[in-house]
Amino acid sequence: MNKFFFSFYAALTAALLVPQIMFAQEKKPNIVIIYVDDLGYGDLGVTGAKGVETPNLDKMAAKGLLLTDGHCGASTCTPSRYSLLTGNYAFRNKAAILPGDAPALITPETPTIANTLKRAGYNTAVIGKWHLGLGTGNINWNGYIEMGPKEIGFDYSFLIPATGDRVPTVYTENQRVVNLDPKDPIKVSYEQKIGNRPTGTENPELLKMKADLQHSNTIVNGVSRIGFMSGGETALWKDEEFSLVLTQKAKEYMTANKANPFFLYFAFQDIHVPRVPHPMFVGKSSMGPRGDAIAQMDYCTGELMKTLDSLGIAENTLVIFSSDNGPVLDDGYDDKSVEMLGSHKPAGPYRGGKYSAFEAGTRVPTIAYWPSKIKPSVSDALFTQIDLYHSLAKLSGVKLNHNEALDSFDALPVILGKSKKGRKYIVEEAFTLAIRQGQWKYIHPVSMSTPQWLDHKKVESALSKQVQLYNLKADPTERNNIAAMHPKKVKKMQTLLEDIKNKSTRVN
Repeated sequence: MNKFFFSFYAALTAALLVPQIMFAQEKKPNIVIIYVDDLGYGDLGVTGAKGVETPNLDKMAAKGLLLTDGHCGASTCTPSRYSLLTGNYAFRNKAAILPGDAPALITPETPTIANTLKRAGYNTAVIGKWHLGLGTGNINWNGYIEMGPKEIGFDYSFLIPATGDRVPTVYTENQRVVNLDPKDPIKVSYEQKIGNRPTGTENPELLKMKADLQHSNTIVNGVSRIGFMSGGETALWKDEEFSLVLTQKAKEYMTANKANPFFLYFAFQDIHVPRVPHPMFVGKSSMGPRGDAIAQMDYCTGELMKTLDSLGIAENTLVIFSSDNGPVLDDGYDDKSVEMLGSHKPAGPYRGGKYSAFEAGTRVPTIAYWPSKIKPSVSDALFTQIDLYHSLAKLSGVKLNHNEALDSFDALPVILGKSKKGRKYIVEEAFTLAIRQGQWKYIHPVSMSTPQWLDHKKVESALSKQVQLYNLKADPTERNNIAAMHPKKVKKMQTLLEDIKNKSTRVN
Protein backbone atom coordinates (compact mmCIF):
# COMPACT_ATOMS: atom_id res chain seq x y z
CA MET A 1 0.00 0.00 0.00
CA ASN A 2 2.85 2.36 0.86
CA LYS A 3 4.40 1.68 -2.53
CA PHE A 4 1.08 2.51 -4.20
CA PHE A 5 0.71 5.85 -2.46
CA PHE A 6 4.38 6.69 -3.10
CA SER A 7 4.00 5.96 -6.82
CA PHE A 8 0.75 7.95 -7.00
CA TYR A 9 2.31 10.91 -5.19
CA ALA A 10 5.37 10.87 -7.44
CA ALA A 11 3.23 10.74 -10.59
CA LEU A 12 1.00 13.58 -9.36
CA THR A 13 3.99 15.73 -8.44
CA ALA A 14 5.56 15.16 -11.84
CA ALA A 15 2.31 16.05 -13.61
CA LEU A 16 2.02 19.28 -11.66
CA LEU A 17 5.63 20.22 -12.38
CA VAL A 18 5.44 19.72 -16.15
CA PRO A 19 3.60 23.01 -16.90
CA GLN A 20 5.98 24.87 -14.57
CA ILE A 21 9.03 23.37 -16.29
CA MET A 22 7.59 24.17 -19.72
CA PHE A 23 6.82 27.73 -18.61
CA ALA A 24 10.36 28.16 -17.28
CA GLN A 25 11.78 26.91 -20.56
CA GLU A 26 9.54 29.15 -22.67
CA LYS A 27 11.71 32.22 -22.91
CA LYS A 28 10.29 35.50 -24.14
CA PRO A 29 11.68 36.51 -27.54
CA ASN A 30 14.30 39.19 -27.90
CA ILE A 31 13.13 42.17 -29.93
CA VAL A 32 15.34 44.27 -32.21
CA ILE A 33 14.10 47.29 -34.16
CA ILE A 34 16.55 48.40 -36.85
CA TYR A 35 15.63 51.93 -37.86
CA VAL A 36 17.32 53.48 -40.88
CA ASP A 37 17.31 57.22 -41.58
CA ASP A 38 15.94 58.57 -44.91
CA LEU A 39 15.86 55.16 -46.62
CA GLY A 40 13.33 55.16 -49.46
CA TYR A 41 10.98 52.40 -50.55
CA GLY A 42 13.11 51.70 -53.62
CA ASP A 43 16.52 51.83 -51.92
CA LEU A 44 16.90 48.06 -51.38
CA GLY A 45 17.67 45.42 -53.95
CA VAL A 46 14.49 43.56 -53.05
CA THR A 47 12.44 46.67 -53.83
CA GLY A 48 14.19 47.53 -57.09
CA ALA A 49 17.42 49.37 -56.27
CA LYS A 50 19.81 50.13 -59.16
CA GLY A 51 23.48 50.90 -58.70
CA VAL A 52 23.80 49.46 -55.19
CA GLU A 53 23.57 45.96 -53.77
CA THR A 54 21.95 45.07 -50.43
CA PRO A 55 22.55 41.31 -50.09
CA ASN A 56 21.99 41.09 -46.34
CA LEU A 57 18.63 42.83 -46.39
CA ASP A 58 17.56 41.00 -49.53
CA LYS A 59 18.30 37.74 -47.71
CA MET A 60 16.37 38.90 -44.64
CA ALA A 61 13.37 39.80 -46.82
CA ALA A 62 13.55 36.47 -48.69
CA LYS A 63 13.55 34.49 -45.44
CA GLY A 64 11.12 36.72 -43.57
CA LEU A 65 8.09 38.90 -44.22
CA LEU A 66 8.31 41.80 -46.68
CA LEU A 67 5.52 44.35 -46.15
CA THR A 68 4.93 46.31 -49.35
CA ASP A 69 2.48 48.77 -47.76
CA GLY A 70 4.38 49.50 -44.55
CA HIS A 71 4.50 53.08 -43.26
CA CYS A 72 6.32 55.21 -40.72
CA GLY A 73 4.26 57.70 -38.75
CA ALA A 74 5.43 60.86 -40.52
CA SER A 75 7.55 62.06 -43.41
CA THR A 76 10.25 63.50 -41.12
CA CYS A 77 12.44 61.96 -38.45
CA THR A 78 11.51 63.37 -35.03
CA PRO A 79 7.74 62.86 -35.46
CA SER A 80 8.21 59.28 -36.71
CA ARG A 81 10.50 58.41 -33.80
CA TYR A 82 8.06 59.93 -31.35
CA SER A 83 5.18 57.88 -32.79
CA LEU A 84 7.21 54.68 -32.85
CA LEU A 85 8.23 54.92 -29.20
CA THR A 86 4.95 56.24 -27.76
CA GLY A 87 2.28 54.63 -29.95
CA ASN A 88 0.72 58.08 -30.38
CA TYR A 89 0.40 60.32 -33.42
CA ALA A 90 3.07 63.01 -33.36
CA PHE A 91 0.58 65.81 -33.91
CA ARG A 92 -0.85 65.14 -30.45
CA ASN A 93 2.38 66.53 -28.98
CA LYS A 94 3.11 68.97 -31.83
CA ALA A 95 6.26 66.98 -32.54
CA ALA A 96 8.46 68.49 -35.26
CA ILE A 97 12.10 68.34 -36.34
CA LEU A 98 14.12 69.41 -33.30
CA PRO A 99 17.30 71.49 -33.03
CA GLY A 100 20.29 69.79 -31.45
CA ASP A 101 19.85 71.50 -28.08
CA ALA A 102 16.09 70.92 -27.70
CA PRO A 103 14.71 69.65 -24.37
CA ALA A 104 13.37 66.13 -24.16
CA LEU A 105 10.23 65.66 -26.24
CA ILE A 106 9.21 62.48 -24.40
CA THR A 107 9.09 62.80 -20.63
CA PRO A 108 8.29 60.22 -17.91
CA GLU A 109 4.56 60.92 -17.84
CA THR A 110 4.31 59.57 -21.41
CA PRO A 111 4.55 55.76 -21.52
CA THR A 112 6.98 54.30 -24.06
CA ILE A 113 7.50 50.95 -25.67
CA ALA A 114 10.69 50.63 -23.61
CA ASN A 115 9.14 50.95 -20.17
CA THR A 116 6.22 48.75 -21.24
CA LEU A 117 8.64 45.97 -22.21
CA LYS A 118 10.49 46.48 -18.94
CA ARG A 119 7.23 45.49 -17.22
CA ALA A 120 7.56 42.19 -19.06
CA GLY A 121 11.07 41.65 -17.73
CA TYR A 122 13.07 42.96 -20.69
CA ASN A 123 16.39 44.72 -20.53
CA THR A 124 16.16 47.71 -22.86
CA ALA A 125 18.64 49.73 -24.92
CA VAL A 126 18.76 52.46 -27.54
CA ILE A 127 21.86 52.78 -29.70
CA GLY A 128 22.27 55.29 -32.53
CA LYS A 129 20.59 58.49 -33.60
CA TRP A 130 18.21 59.90 -30.96
CA HIS A 131 16.86 63.29 -32.14
CA LEU A 132 14.08 63.40 -29.54
CA GLY A 133 15.62 66.07 -27.35
CA LEU A 134 17.57 65.78 -24.10
CA GLY A 135 17.46 67.55 -20.75
CA THR A 136 14.85 69.93 -19.42
CA GLY A 137 16.20 73.27 -20.60
CA ASN A 138 19.82 74.27 -20.94
CA ILE A 139 21.47 70.89 -21.49
CA ASN A 140 24.45 70.09 -19.28
CA TRP A 141 26.82 68.58 -21.85
CA ASN A 142 29.60 68.48 -19.25
CA GLY A 143 27.92 66.23 -16.68
CA TYR A 144 24.95 63.92 -16.37
CA ILE A 145 22.11 64.91 -18.70
CA GLU A 146 19.11 64.84 -16.38
CA MET A 147 16.37 63.90 -18.83
CA GLY A 148 16.92 61.28 -21.53
CA PRO A 149 16.39 57.65 -22.49
CA LYS A 150 16.84 56.29 -18.96
CA GLU A 151 13.94 58.35 -17.64
CA ILE A 152 11.59 56.88 -20.28
CA GLY A 153 12.48 53.23 -19.93
CA PHE A 154 15.88 52.51 -21.51
CA ASP A 155 18.42 50.74 -19.30
CA TYR A 156 21.30 51.56 -21.63
CA SER A 157 21.93 54.24 -24.23
CA PHE A 158 24.72 55.12 -26.64
CA LEU A 159 23.64 58.04 -28.79
CA ILE A 160 24.24 60.58 -31.46
CA PRO A 161 22.27 63.17 -29.45
CA ALA A 162 20.47 64.78 -32.40
CA THR A 163 21.66 64.16 -35.97
CA GLY A 164 24.97 63.90 -37.76
CA ASP A 165 24.53 67.35 -39.29
CA ARG A 166 23.92 69.13 -35.96
CA VAL A 167 26.13 70.08 -33.03
CA PRO A 168 27.17 68.86 -30.56
CA THR A 169 29.27 66.45 -32.60
CA VAL A 170 29.84 63.95 -29.79
CA TYR A 171 28.49 60.62 -28.58
CA THR A 172 26.73 60.22 -25.26
CA GLU A 173 26.71 56.97 -23.28
CA ASN A 174 24.17 56.65 -20.48
CA GLN A 175 23.62 60.40 -20.76
CA ARG A 176 27.21 61.51 -20.38
CA VAL A 177 29.44 62.72 -23.22
CA VAL A 178 31.98 60.05 -24.16
CA ASN A 179 35.71 60.87 -23.77
CA LEU A 180 35.08 64.40 -22.54
CA ASP A 181 37.99 66.26 -20.95
CA PRO A 182 36.52 68.28 -18.05
CA LYS A 183 39.18 70.93 -18.66
CA ASP A 184 37.72 71.51 -22.14
CA PRO A 185 33.98 71.96 -21.51
CA ILE A 186 31.43 71.92 -24.32
CA LYS A 187 29.33 74.93 -25.20
CA VAL A 188 26.57 74.88 -27.81
CA SER A 189 24.58 77.68 -29.44
CA TYR A 190 22.02 77.67 -32.22
CA GLU A 191 21.77 81.46 -32.19
CA GLN A 192 25.28 82.87 -32.59
CA LYS A 193 28.86 81.80 -33.16
CA ILE A 194 30.80 80.71 -30.10
CA GLY A 195 34.40 79.60 -29.80
CA ASN A 196 37.16 79.68 -32.39
CA ARG A 197 36.36 76.72 -34.60
CA PRO A 198 36.10 77.60 -38.29
CA THR A 199 32.73 77.68 -40.01
CA GLY A 200 31.57 76.68 -43.46
CA THR A 201 30.82 80.26 -44.45
CA GLU A 202 34.18 81.62 -43.27
CA ASN A 203 36.45 78.73 -44.28
CA PRO A 204 34.93 76.80 -47.21
CA GLU A 205 38.42 75.62 -48.22
CA LEU A 206 38.42 73.30 -45.17
CA LEU A 207 35.33 71.39 -46.24
CA LYS A 208 35.12 67.83 -47.55
CA MET A 209 31.97 68.94 -49.36
CA LYS A 210 30.15 72.22 -49.75
CA ALA A 211 26.93 72.82 -47.86
CA ASP A 212 23.98 75.17 -47.98
CA LEU A 213 23.76 78.15 -45.64
CA GLN A 214 21.80 76.25 -42.97
CA HIS A 215 24.54 73.60 -42.75
CA SER A 216 27.48 76.02 -42.86
CA ASN A 217 28.16 76.69 -39.20
CA THR A 218 30.85 75.00 -37.07
CA ILE A 219 33.20 72.68 -38.99
CA VAL A 220 34.09 69.36 -37.37
CA ASN A 221 35.96 66.60 -39.22
CA GLY A 222 35.86 68.65 -42.42
CA VAL A 223 32.05 68.88 -42.37
CA SER A 224 30.13 72.05 -41.53
CA ARG A 225 27.07 71.61 -39.29
CA ILE A 226 23.85 73.27 -38.16
CA GLY A 227 24.67 75.26 -35.02
CA PHE A 228 27.84 76.38 -33.26
CA MET A 229 30.01 74.52 -30.78
CA SER A 230 33.17 75.06 -28.76
CA GLY A 231 35.17 72.72 -26.53
CA GLY A 232 35.00 68.95 -26.28
CA GLU A 233 37.99 68.35 -28.58
CA THR A 234 38.75 64.85 -27.25
CA ALA A 235 35.10 63.84 -27.56
CA LEU A 236 34.52 64.79 -31.19
CA TRP A 237 33.27 62.06 -33.50
CA LYS A 238 34.48 61.09 -36.97
CA ASP A 239 31.61 60.69 -39.43
CA GLU A 240 33.37 57.84 -41.24
CA GLU A 241 33.14 55.76 -38.04
CA PHE A 242 29.42 56.24 -37.27
CA SER A 243 28.08 52.93 -38.49
CA LEU A 244 30.98 50.78 -37.30
CA VAL A 245 31.03 52.35 -33.82
CA LEU A 246 27.27 52.03 -33.37
CA THR A 247 27.20 48.48 -34.73
CA GLN A 248 29.98 47.42 -32.37
CA LYS A 249 28.07 48.87 -29.42
CA ALA A 250 24.97 46.93 -30.49
CA LYS A 251 26.95 43.70 -30.79
CA GLU A 252 28.42 44.22 -27.33
CA TYR A 253 24.98 44.90 -25.88
CA MET A 254 23.42 41.77 -27.40
CA THR A 255 26.36 39.66 -26.23
CA ALA A 256 26.09 40.97 -22.67
CA ASN A 257 22.34 40.31 -22.57
CA LYS A 258 22.11 37.05 -24.51
CA ALA A 259 20.85 35.14 -21.46
CA ASN A 260 17.97 37.53 -20.81
CA PRO A 261 15.15 38.85 -22.98
CA PHE A 262 16.22 42.21 -24.39
CA PHE A 263 14.74 45.01 -26.47
CA LEU A 264 17.20 46.87 -28.69
CA TYR A 265 16.18 49.97 -30.62
CA PHE A 266 19.05 50.43 -33.07
CA ALA A 267 18.80 53.69 -35.01
CA PHE A 268 21.23 54.23 -37.88
CA GLN A 269 22.68 57.62 -38.80
CA ASP A 270 22.84 56.26 -42.35
CA ILE A 271 21.70 57.32 -44.87
CA HIS A 272 21.04 60.80 -43.49
CA VAL A 273 23.36 63.65 -44.40
CA PRO A 274 26.22 64.26 -44.05
CA ARG A 275 26.97 61.11 -46.01
CA VAL A 276 30.61 60.31 -45.24
CA PRO A 277 30.93 56.52 -45.46
CA HIS A 278 33.88 54.58 -44.09
CA PRO A 279 36.69 54.11 -46.64
CA MET A 280 35.88 50.39 -46.94
CA PHE A 281 32.53 51.34 -48.52
CA VAL A 282 33.62 54.22 -50.74
CA GLY A 283 32.93 53.23 -54.34
CA LYS A 284 30.70 50.28 -53.39
CA SER A 285 27.89 51.81 -55.43
CA SER A 286 27.63 53.77 -58.66
CA MET A 287 25.74 56.58 -56.89
CA GLY A 288 28.45 58.21 -54.82
CA PRO A 289 28.20 58.77 -51.05
CA ARG A 290 24.44 58.17 -50.81
CA GLY A 291 24.66 54.80 -52.52
CA ASP A 292 27.82 53.91 -50.59
CA ALA A 293 25.99 54.72 -47.34
CA ILE A 294 23.25 52.27 -48.34
CA ALA A 295 25.89 49.56 -48.89
CA GLN A 296 27.42 50.44 -45.51
CA MET A 297 24.04 50.21 -43.81
CA ASP A 298 23.39 46.80 -45.39
CA TYR A 299 26.78 45.50 -44.23
CA CYS A 300 26.17 46.66 -40.66
CA THR A 301 22.72 45.10 -40.63
CA GLY A 302 24.34 41.87 -41.73
CA GLU A 303 26.81 42.14 -38.85
CA LEU A 304 23.94 42.41 -36.39
CA MET A 305 22.25 39.36 -37.87
CA LYS A 306 25.51 37.37 -37.77
CA THR A 307 25.88 38.28 -34.10
CA LEU A 308 22.43 36.92 -33.31
CA ASP A 309 23.39 33.70 -35.09
CA SER A 310 26.76 33.37 -33.37
CA LEU A 311 25.15 33.90 -29.95
CA GLY A 312 22.62 31.16 -30.70
CA ILE A 313 19.65 33.47 -30.16
CA ALA A 314 18.52 34.21 -33.72
CA GLU A 315 15.70 31.66 -33.52
CA ASN A 316 14.28 33.47 -30.52
CA THR A 317 14.64 37.04 -31.79
CA LEU A 318 12.10 39.12 -33.68
CA VAL A 319 13.81 41.70 -35.90
CA ILE A 320 11.86 44.60 -37.41
CA PHE A 321 13.66 46.58 -40.10
CA SER A 322 12.31 49.89 -41.44
CA SER A 323 12.97 53.60 -42.04
CA ASP A 324 11.90 56.82 -40.33
CA ASN A 325 10.70 58.50 -43.54
CA GLY A 326 11.08 58.48 -47.29
CA PRO A 327 14.13 59.40 -49.36
CA VAL A 328 15.74 62.74 -50.09
CA LEU A 329 18.67 63.47 -52.37
CA ASP A 330 19.82 67.08 -51.94
CA ASP A 331 19.39 67.66 -48.21
CA GLY A 332 21.97 70.36 -47.57
CA TYR A 333 25.30 68.97 -48.76
CA ASP A 334 26.87 68.78 -52.19
CA ASP A 335 27.50 65.02 -52.17
CA LYS A 336 26.56 64.42 -55.84
CA SER A 337 23.45 62.46 -54.84
CA VAL A 338 21.46 64.05 -57.68
CA GLU A 339 24.16 64.00 -60.33
CA MET A 340 25.13 60.36 -59.71
CA LEU A 341 21.64 58.91 -59.27
CA GLY A 342 21.57 57.17 -62.64
CA SER A 343 18.50 54.99 -63.22
CA HIS A 344 17.94 54.37 -59.51
CA LYS A 345 14.54 55.40 -58.09
CA PRO A 346 14.84 55.94 -54.33
CA ALA A 347 11.05 56.16 -53.86
CA GLY A 348 10.35 53.20 -56.13
CA PRO A 349 7.13 53.73 -58.08
CA TYR A 350 5.73 56.29 -55.64
CA ARG A 351 5.53 60.08 -55.66
CA GLY A 352 7.15 62.37 -53.09
CA GLY A 353 9.73 61.55 -50.45
CA LYS A 354 10.98 62.99 -47.19
CA TYR A 355 8.93 66.04 -46.09
CA SER A 356 6.06 65.02 -48.42
CA ALA A 357 2.44 64.00 -47.83
CA PHE A 358 2.53 61.98 -51.02
CA GLU A 359 2.91 58.24 -50.58
CA ALA A 360 6.72 58.05 -50.72
CA GLY A 361 6.91 60.29 -47.66
CA THR A 362 5.88 57.46 -45.35
CA ARG A 363 5.79 54.24 -47.42
CA VAL A 364 9.14 52.72 -46.50
CA PRO A 365 10.93 49.36 -46.66
CA THR A 366 9.53 47.13 -43.92
CA ILE A 367 10.78 43.64 -43.06
CA ALA A 368 9.88 41.33 -40.17
CA TYR A 369 12.31 38.49 -39.53
CA TRP A 370 12.03 35.66 -37.00
CA PRO A 371 13.36 32.35 -38.32
CA SER A 372 11.40 30.09 -35.96
CA LYS A 373 8.08 31.93 -36.30
CA ILE A 374 7.82 33.84 -39.59
CA LYS A 375 7.64 31.96 -42.86
CA PRO A 376 8.97 33.57 -46.07
CA SER A 377 6.19 35.68 -47.55
CA VAL A 378 5.21 39.02 -49.07
CA SER A 379 2.23 40.94 -47.71
CA ASP A 380 0.35 43.98 -49.00
CA ALA A 381 -1.40 44.51 -45.67
CA LEU A 382 -1.67 48.17 -44.68
CA PHE A 383 0.70 48.60 -41.75
CA THR A 384 2.04 51.48 -39.66
CA GLN A 385 4.96 51.56 -37.23
CA ILE A 386 2.69 53.14 -34.65
CA ASP A 387 1.21 49.66 -34.15
CA LEU A 388 4.54 48.19 -33.05
CA TYR A 389 3.90 49.39 -29.50
CA HIS A 390 0.61 47.51 -29.04
CA SER A 391 1.83 44.49 -31.01
CA LEU A 392 5.06 44.03 -29.06
CA ALA A 393 3.24 44.51 -25.77
CA LYS A 394 0.96 41.64 -26.75
CA LEU A 395 3.91 39.51 -27.85
CA SER A 396 5.58 40.03 -24.47
CA GLY A 397 2.40 39.35 -22.51
CA VAL A 398 1.82 42.87 -21.20
CA LYS A 399 -1.66 44.36 -21.02
CA LEU A 400 -1.68 48.05 -21.94
CA ASN A 401 -2.80 50.59 -19.38
CA HIS A 402 -5.62 52.99 -20.20
CA ASN A 403 -3.21 55.90 -20.81
CA GLU A 404 -0.66 54.35 -23.17
CA ALA A 405 -0.27 53.90 -26.91
CA LEU A 406 -3.67 55.43 -27.62
CA ASP A 407 -3.22 55.39 -31.40
CA SER A 408 -1.65 51.93 -31.55
CA PHE A 409 -3.50 48.76 -32.57
CA ASP A 410 -2.60 45.10 -32.33
CA ALA A 411 -0.99 44.14 -35.64
CA LEU A 412 0.89 41.10 -34.35
CA PRO A 413 -0.85 38.65 -36.74
CA VAL A 414 0.25 40.85 -39.66
CA ILE A 415 3.84 41.13 -38.37
CA LEU A 416 4.07 37.36 -37.93
CA GLY A 417 2.62 36.72 -41.38
CA LYS A 418 -0.47 35.03 -39.95
CA SER A 419 -2.87 37.55 -41.48
CA LYS A 420 -2.97 39.90 -44.44
CA LYS A 421 -5.83 41.88 -42.97
CA GLY A 422 -4.11 45.17 -42.31
CA ARG A 423 -5.16 48.46 -40.79
CA LYS A 424 -8.56 49.91 -41.67
CA TYR A 425 -6.88 53.30 -41.91
CA ILE A 426 -3.58 55.05 -41.20
CA VAL A 427 -2.74 58.70 -40.74
CA GLU A 428 0.29 60.09 -42.59
CA GLU A 429 1.84 63.26 -41.16
CA ALA A 430 3.77 65.88 -43.12
CA PHE A 431 3.09 69.63 -43.11
CA THR A 432 -0.51 68.54 -43.31
CA LEU A 433 -2.37 65.34 -42.49
CA ALA A 434 -3.29 62.63 -44.94
CA ILE A 435 -5.30 59.49 -44.35
CA ARG A 436 -5.21 56.14 -46.08
CA GLN A 437 -8.28 53.90 -46.06
CA GLY A 438 -7.87 50.86 -48.26
CA GLN A 439 -7.09 52.02 -51.78
CA TRP A 440 -8.22 55.57 -51.01
CA LYS A 441 -5.99 58.43 -49.92
CA TYR A 442 -7.15 61.85 -48.75
CA ILE A 443 -4.76 64.80 -48.26
CA HIS A 444 -6.08 67.65 -46.19
CA PRO A 445 -5.84 71.14 -47.75
CA VAL A 446 -3.70 73.86 -46.15
CA SER A 447 -3.45 77.59 -46.65
CA MET A 448 0.35 77.66 -46.63
CA SER A 449 2.43 77.38 -49.78
CA THR A 450 5.37 75.00 -50.14
CA PRO A 451 8.28 76.51 -48.15
CA GLN A 452 11.09 77.86 -50.30
CA TRP A 453 13.63 75.54 -48.71
CA LEU A 454 11.57 72.57 -49.87
CA ASP A 455 11.54 73.91 -53.41
CA HIS A 456 15.32 74.09 -53.21
CA LYS A 457 15.44 70.39 -52.26
CA LYS A 458 13.17 69.61 -55.22
CA VAL A 459 10.69 67.82 -52.96
CA GLU A 460 7.02 67.57 -53.95
CA SER A 461 5.38 68.45 -50.66
CA ALA A 462 1.75 67.74 -51.73
CA LEU A 463 0.73 70.98 -50.00
CA SER A 464 -2.31 72.47 -51.68
CA LYS A 465 -5.24 74.72 -50.92
CA GLN A 466 -7.39 72.18 -52.72
CA VAL A 467 -8.75 68.94 -51.30
CA GLN A 468 -6.92 65.94 -52.74
CA LEU A 469 -8.28 62.42 -53.17
CA TYR A 470 -6.51 59.58 -54.94
CA ASN A 471 -7.36 55.98 -55.76
CA LEU A 472 -3.99 54.26 -55.24
CA LYS A 473 -5.10 51.05 -56.88
CA ALA A 474 -5.79 52.83 -60.15
CA ASP A 475 -3.31 55.66 -59.64
CA PRO A 476 -0.39 54.62 -57.37
CA THR A 477 1.65 57.67 -58.37
CA GLU A 478 -1.05 60.10 -57.16
CA ARG A 479 -1.27 62.06 -60.39
CA ASN A 480 -5.04 62.20 -60.83
CA ASN A 481 -6.87 64.15 -58.11
CA ILE A 482 -10.45 62.80 -58.19
CA ALA A 483 -11.84 64.68 -55.19
CA ALA A 484 -14.41 66.52 -57.31
CA MET A 485 -15.71 63.20 -58.65
CA HIS A 486 -16.25 61.62 -55.20
CA PRO A 487 -17.66 64.22 -52.79
CA LYS A 488 -19.20 61.58 -50.51
CA LYS A 489 -15.91 59.74 -50.17
CA VAL A 490 -14.14 63.03 -49.43
CA LYS A 491 -16.68 63.88 -46.74
CA LYS A 492 -16.41 60.43 -45.18
CA MET A 493 -12.61 60.59 -44.98
CA GLN A 494 -12.66 64.16 -43.68
CA THR A 495 -15.01 63.06 -40.91
CA LEU A 496 -12.81 60.10 -39.98
CA LEU A 497 -9.74 62.32 -39.85
CA GLU A 498 -11.52 64.83 -37.61
CA ASP A 499 -12.66 62.02 -35.30
CA ILE A 500 -9.10 60.81 -34.97
CA LYS A 501 -7.77 64.31 -34.30
CA ASN A 502 -10.38 65.14 -31.67
CA LYS A 503 -10.44 61.92 -29.68
CA SER A 504 -7.83 60.73 -27.21
CA THR A 505 -8.82 57.07 -27.44
CA ARG A 506 -8.59 54.59 -30.29
CA VAL A 507 -11.04 55.24 -33.13
CA ASN A 508 -12.05 51.98 -34.81
